[in-house]
Parts: sequence; structure tokens; C-alpha cells
Amino acid sequence: MRIFTAALATETNTFSPICVDRRAFEASLYAPPGLHPETPTLCSAPLTVGRRICIEKGWDLIEGTAAWADPAGLVNRSTYEGLRDEVLTQLRAAMPVDAVVLGLHGAMVAAGYEDTEGDILARVREIVGPDILVCAELDPHSHLTAKRLAAADFFVYFKEFPHTDFVDRAEDLWRIAVDTLEGRLRPVMSVFDCRMIDVFPTSRDPMRSFVDKIMRLEKEVADILSISVIHGFMAGDVPEMGTKMLVVTNDKREKGEALARELGLELFSKRGTFIMPQIDEIEAVARATAATSWPVVIADVWDNPGGGTAGDATVLLRELLDQGVRGAAVGTIWDPMAVQICMAAGEGAEIPLRFGAKSAPGTGNPIDGVVKVVKLVVNAEMQFGKSIAPFGDAVHVTLDGIDIILNSTRAQSFDPSLFSVMGIDPMSKKILVIKSTNHFYASFSKIAAEIIYCSAGTPYPNNPAKTPYRRAPKNIWPMVADPHGQ
Repeated sequence: MRIFTAALATETNTFSPICVDRRAFEASLYAPPGLHPETPTLCSAPLTVGRRICIEKGWDLIEGTAAWADPAGLVNRSTYEGLRDEVLTQLRAAMPVDAVVLGLHGAMVAAGYEDTEGDILARVREIVGPDILVCAELDPHSHLTAKRLAAADFFVYFKEFPHTDFVDRAEDLWRIAVDTLEGRLRPVMSVFDCRMIDVFPTSRDPMRSFVDKIMRLEKEVADILSISVIHGFMAGDVPEMGTKMLVVTNDKREKGEALARELGLELFSKRGTFIMPQIDEIEAVARATAATSWPVVIADVWDNPGGGTAGDATVLLRELLDQGVRGAAVGTIWDPMAVQICMAAGEGAEIPLRFGAKSAPGTGNPIDGVVKVVKLVVNAEMQFGKSIAPFGDAVHVTLDGIDIILNSTRAQSFDPSLFSVMGIDPMSKKILVIKSTNHFYASFSKIAAEIIYCSAGTPYPNNPAKTPYRRAPKNIWPMVADPHGQ
């Protein structure tokens, strides 16, 4: 067997002012054929898992380019077309192949392309023809379109949010692919449109129990190969935005359709109950300072670079300063210019600095003060499960007794190593302020005495009922109360 694999992924917040060009991919991951590291990134696990599978099977794995950019706004058209055509050229050179196994995200939008994944999958299908297996692993915070369903044989999505299972789901992808190539399976996809958009953290009920249920069904029900919840991505203003249920069966379309509908309506019945309760910045800081055990983690859930925001909001930091808090650490505030100034000043310098809140309205105001430059790190990185997440050249400064990390590559706060790599012991702090919706939970919950979810400012379109969508469907919940008429 000859298998071609590649990855091209980012998550596009169409409301974000941060545009994506080729440099953004190069800052996060750009690995030409054969140069991808052993450790996968979020959307490139099909490549690294494929290496092991193909060695075990004695098959030839032809690696194409793997590229990933941290979530942001619209992708530059020439950047998308260039990376897409790079992968397609590699596929043509690899022909003939028996299968194409891809790592995609599912919420990328480029100038001129509302459905980039549909575009690349359709072009792959055109190259390989109708009989060659085409499959992909994707992020559930994405859009499942008719064009993608028409072009591929099957999809597997991460089940967990936080996405701790991207390697496990790549294993599922390859298991189904191998069984298909060896003639034991014929995967068929069935989809139910839940006609809703919501946020589904799996670290708490009801979504925890729902994911446990679908994993049991995969094991116990005959001919069910994979079940995925496509959460949807509410910051993606595209025509097919919304939550979908996907069931992959072994040539049992009607069975898959019935199960997808049953599960989809169950999910819909719990709408509005999934997301964690949130409080504003004033209450969050007051509650954290009143705590008697530490560290208390305050998650700035909507200024989350993982959702495409800049990550430069200062609303929570301003509240810490105004309440005279000591013993807090903030990670991170994105400000490449401030990082450059501190790099020039050097460790130990005390300098006047303005930083943060440059990207958009609703992110607060820039912070002004005399800061001490404590530590400089070039090309800083933190852990993210089995992967590494870069956050660029970074600076640890102090201001009025608060430790602050400024970074030059946007990244959400995945892991306490974010602080330790910058010379801050997270266990020594009373309060840790991080920027993440829920990906932080897997690692920070292990050290936190308490976790507070905070909605501070308006950097993200987090209320679909009020978001000024132009392209997204208007006939889904919460835009309408009951689109299923039940």
C-alpha cells in the first residue's frame, strides 16, 4: 500500500482583526515532507501516527507538508492557495496512491474561500478519483459542509474539549482506514443537523456523560465505527455554521442516520446547559483574593487566542491593579512591540512601558507603568498534552507586585509550564490569570485550589443570539427558540 498524508489547518474567527499570512504558519508549524517532528501538533497527529502504522504494516507512507497556524482571523488568499497547492502538487507526484489521510481543522476561512477544507478535499478527490480512500481527522470546533461530505469517505473528530485526545482519535482514523484498505469495512457517513450552536466542555456534565455514552456505543453497537459531535464554531460567520452529529457505520446508512438523529436531538434537549457559569472581572478578583487556599486560577475565557482573539485584553489585569492585589501572575498578554522594547532593555532593567489592549474594542485600555524586566526567553514554549505549543519571544515583567508574561506569538494558556519556563513558580502564586476557554483545564486543574471562569470585556462574539452574523444560518438556536418545532 502507498498512503499519502499531509496536514493544513487553522481555526478562523471571522470577527478577529488578526489576519493570517504564511509567517503565522511558519511561527507555529511549517514542516515540509519528512521534516515533521516526532511529536504531533493538534491537527498533525494523522501524520505521526501514520508513521508507526505504516512501519508495522510494511506500507509506504508518503509525507506531504504539515502546516498549522494558531487561531486568528481571515487567512490571506495567496497563503492558503500556496499551501494548498504545495500539498496537492506533492499528492500528484506521489500518485498512484491507495489512500489519502489528512489532518485538517474544519474552521479555516480564507479570503475568497468560505470552505477551505471542502475546497482542498474536493481537489484531492479530483486527483485520486472516485475509488481511492480519502479520510481526515478534524477539530470539533468546525463546520461540517455538504462539500466535505461529498468528497471524503469518512471523518473522525476529537471527542474531548479540552482536546486531550487528538492522538487517540488519529489512532481511530487509521484503524478504520486500515480495515477499509484490507477489505473488512466500507465506511459510510450519516449526519444530523442539530440546528443549534453552543459551547460543549467535556470536563463537566452534561457533556462529560454524553461523550462517555457515545464512546460506549462505539464499543457495544455492531457496525458503529465512529461517532463524533461537531460542536460548530460560533465565531465563524459561514453558511453552514452549527452543531452536527456524525455517525460512521460499516455500510449501514439508515442505522447511522437513526442514531445520529437520536443523539442529535438528545444534545439539543440540553441546549444552554453545557457551558460553565461565568462571573465578571470585579467579582472574579474579589472571590480570588478572599480564597484561603491557592493557587486560584482565573480563566479569562473569552480573550482566548485559541478562539482567534488577539489575547491582549487587559480588563482582568486592570482589576488586579485597581484592587491592589499582590502575589498574582498573568499569562499572557500578547504585545510583540512591548516584547521587543523589553528585549532591547535587557534583564534587570526598569523601564516605562505601555502594553496590551491594542487589537480591538472591548479589550480594555493599554497599561502604563514602570516595569522591571525579570526574564527574557527567545522562542518560548509550553506543554500541551503530548505536544509543544510555542508562544514566541517572551518577557517576564513585574508591575506593582504582579508578575506578567508578554508574548510575541499568540497562544492560549495550555499548561503551568507557561509560567515556569518564564521563571515563575505557579505554585508560589495566590492567583494565576490565564487566557483560555477550557483547554487549560486538563493541566491547570491538577494544581488549582479553585478555578474561576471569568467573562471580562467583549473580545469575542460569545452570544450568538446577538452576534451580527451576515452569512451564518439564522434558523438555529439560540437565534430562534425551537428550530425543530418540538
